[in-house]
Amino acid sequence: MGDLFDAVLLGLLALLPLINPPTTVALFLTLSRGLTREEKNKLGFLTALNVFLIMILTYYIGELIMDVFNISIPGLRIAGGGILIIIGAKMLFPQPVQPSASGNGEAERASFAFVPLAMPSTAGPGTIALIISASATIKHSTNFPHWVILTAPPLIFLSTALILWGCLRASDLIMRITGPSGIDAVSRIMGFLLVCMGVQFAINGSIEIVQTLINNNVQLLRHP
Repeated sequence: MGDLFDAVLLGLLALLPLINPPTTVALFLTLSRGLTREEKNKLGFLTALNVFLIMILTYYIGELIMDVFNISIPGLRIAGGGILIIIGAKMLFPQPVQPSASGNGEAERASFAFVPLAMPSTAGPGTIALIISASATIKHSTNFPHWVILTAPPLIFLSTALILWGCLRASDLIMRITGPSGIDAVSRIMGFLLVCMGVQFAINGSIEIVQTLINNNVQLLRHP
């Protein structure tokens, strides 16, 4: 059980900066303005459910997508790193969120549980790139027992969705306690972490490409 706990904890540490609950809470408060508490709770649950489904489907079909489009792990890491850098930079230097001006119809209110809250605000390109990359490598990992590798990903995604759901349910309380400036400060810190993660992703992908080229050249010299 200790290995399972460690795997889930590592997964949460990797995903939480990406899903960025404070920013999602701030956007949720803007979009749900004027709704009742029951309506907010329902939309918060739908948002968390959508995020869970996006992550679980991405994990299990990610490797297939990579094979179909002939995408390598180093290429994915470099591309994902670039996406993380862009997202992190936007969080560090955010633009004001403009409320929708197209009316307050019921259909519009029901739709934002998926777009933009679940995607791309929460389970966006950076999260998807990380999950696809992990799905292609973790299955061959020897750091954890096989049963942990099978069990941990759904638990990580479920825990992430539950954390997001709890944050959305407590959105009014969080805003009263921290205020807009507190939400903005946490979001900027997570943005900085995302930039660092993106740079590291790109470095790791570049190193793998260089190592592959060196190994191929060495093999050619040994077997001309």
